Amino acid sequence: MTVRSEPLAKVTRPSRAGDRVFSAIATGAGVTILALLAGVAAFLVVKAWPALTAPASEIPGGQSFLHYVWPLAFGTIVSSTIAILLAVPLAVGVALFITHFAPRRLANTLSALVDLLAAIPSVIYGLWGIAVLGPAAVGLHRWLYDHLAFLPFFKGPPSPTGRTMLVVGVVLAVMILPIISAVVREVFAQAPRSLQEGSLALGATRWEMIRMVVIPFGRPAIVSASMLGLGRALGETMAVALILSVSGGVTLNLISSGNPSTIAANIALDFPESSGIAVNVLIASGLVLFGITLLVNMAARLIIRKQIRG
Repeated sequence: MTVRSEPLAKVTRPSRAGDRVFSAIATGAGVTILALLAGVAAFLVVKAWPALTAPASEIPGGQSFLHYVWPLAFGTIVSSTIAILLAVPLAVGVALFITHFAPRRLANTLSALVDLLAAIPSVIYGLWGIAVLGPAAVGLHRWLYDHLAFLPFFKGPPSPTGRTMLVVGVVLAVMILPIISAVVREVFAQAPRSLQEGSLALGATRWEMIRMVVIPFGRPAIVSASMLGLGRALGETMAVALILSVSGGVTLNLISSGNPSTIAANIALDFPESSGIAVNVLIASGLVLFGITLLVNMAARLIIRKQIRG
């Protein structure tokens, strides 16, 4: 006797008005973000085009736009790189301490204090860098010059005021630390308890458990948070403009008085007094910063995707 199996009927759920409204709002939000991004890019390209096609004699400095923007892009990348190299290890360490070592009451207090750093205006960081950190770093600059002058980063002469690229990098690191730490902290707190307890039950020390379970689990978040912090560092304006002693040249020397400016700081300082083609040149440099930021975020997406697949 054969039994015929009837195909299961499709279960159709009634379409509710709330679902349709929510779907329309979500779709509209996504389209709006894309439209805003495209609008910003189009504005920058249109306004920057006169500067990109202008003869070198009309560009400030009397050279081509590439010669104008290259020192600014170099200063932007150097200051942001210093900030990331200093901020990421410290932010990961703070996140680990809050989530796995500190007592709960201390962890809550420390979390609030770290998050409070993100609420401090950048101009306050700039004033702190000029009045406190810069003078305090003069002795460090001299020590680096005396002992490590054979490296291009510390060949000096050391700045007597402390308004150097190294100090700017430290200030930017403090500014982006709460952003990185907040994201990493939340992900570390979501690490599977079963895996953590299982590794401890098998005889692993707490550090071994963190190294084998927590950090691999949070590695994509570390990369994502680092890129968020890097985006903040790339676009920082007031703190850099207040602290940095600008010479305009391209140099790897981090402790001298002559430093390249950054794109954002240069725009903020020169835009109020600019007119004509000079405005288009500043907007064109903003287009370069826009491109750098997009490239950084695209690279971060690729890294995260590879880590998730791996």
